[in-house]
Amino acid sequence: MSNSEIKKNPQRMCVSCRQMFDRRELLRVVKSPDGVVSVDVTGKKNGRGAYICSNPKCIDKSAKGLLGKHLGCEIPPQIYEEIRSAYGDKKQS
Repeated sequence: MSNSEIKKNPQRMCVSCRQMFDRRELLRVVKSPDGVVSVDVTGKKNGRGAYICSNPKCIDKSAKGLLGKHLGCEIPPQIYEEIRSAYGDKKQS
């Protein structure tokens, strides 16, 4: 196999547990240049992004202000609901 045939899987870090994962295993939350925060399931939206893994403890920890600190803004509660539903975690805080 030549070097051009080897596919690289980009690694990203969960903002909560700080572990590295394949980018496709994480969910991206993005703050657009307009200041609008949204869940980016495609991973291609423009703006500052933060990645969260599927661990319910990480989602809860990010909801305590960690995600907002990383993105530099207040995160609306519905964003955390979108994250939980995207991962199939129906646990409510």
